[in-house]
Amino acid sequence: MTSSFLRRFGNKKCLNLFSIGQIRLSSSTQCVDPPDDLFTIPRPPSRENEPIEQRRARLVYQSRKRGMLENDLLLSTFVAKYLKSFDETQLEKYDRLINGPSNDWELYYWATNLKETPIEHNHDVMDLLKYHCKNLNKEPRIRQPDL
Repeated sequence: MTSSFLRRFGNKKCLNLFSIGQIRLSSSTQCVDPPDDLFTIPRPPSRENEPIEQRRARLVYQSRKRGMLENDLLLSTFVAKYLKSFDETQLEKYDRLINGPSNDWELYYWATNLKETPIEHNHDVMDLLKYHCKNLNKEPRIRQPDL
């Protein structure tokens, strides 16, 4: 990995120290203009022919374990309220929404209307999530619902 990284960035003055297994950057150097294909966001595996109840259980788990407390609370309360009523098309939309190549902050900003939702995620499930975020009934959402 180190040799391919050096070949790729040797002329950019990004790196000045290397050790086996990790790259150390000096505080005096800055990496400017890295290529767009440096980091690829992994796509979730295709889950064709997944039984609908297994998909629902997976989506409940993935909604509760986001790595960001705000989304854990938001999505876990959302799926507790609406997931059982979703048809297969809505399940697919929700699956793509939470497992797509976006990070958790983007998802949070879209759901809370702080950023415009991209066209591919602008659908009825996202509208329902945005409505859920408004919390018009002032429901307490300080902990995840029981399983």
